[in-house]
Amino acid sequence: MSNMYQSLSHSKWNCKYHIVFVPKYRKKVIFGEIRKFLGPIFHELARQKECRIVEGHLMRDHVHMCIEIPPKHAVSSVIGFIKGKSALEIARKFAGKKRNFNGENFWARGYAVSTVGFEEEAIRRYIREQEGNDQSGRF
Repeated sequence: MSNMYQSLSHSKWNCKYHIVFVPKYRKKVIFGEIRKFLGPIFHELARQKECRIVEGHLMRDHVHMCIEIPPKHAVSSVIGFIKGKSALEIARKFAGKKRNFNGENFWARGYAVSTVGFEEEAIRRYIREQEGNDQSGRF
C-alpha cells in the first residue's frame, strides 16, 4: 500500500480527482486536429503544476480526466490554469491569434470534480469506456 502514496517534505499523499469540463456553449468542437493537439498540451500543463494526468478522454463536447494533484495545490487553481493556458494555445494554433483577446474563451466557466479514493480503477475504466472502442480521443 505504501507504493500508492507520494511524498512531499512533511507528508505522504494520494490525491486523485475525476474532473469533467466542457467547451463554451457545449459546442461539439473537440474533434479532428484540436482533439489530437489537446492531449499533449494537457499533460504538459499538468506537469508544470507538479500534477499528473492518470487517465483522460476527449469527447466531442466535454473532457474527462483523472488527475493527481499534490495537496499543496488547490484543485481550482490547477484546473483554471489548465483550461486557461490550453485556451490560449487553441487560439494561437487554430484561430491564428498571437494572443488571446478579451472575451475569447474556449472553455465554459466551471467544472465537475469528485475525489477518486480507492475506486481509482473503476474511474479509469469509466473514462476509458466513454466512446466504446474509439481510441482516438484518449490522451
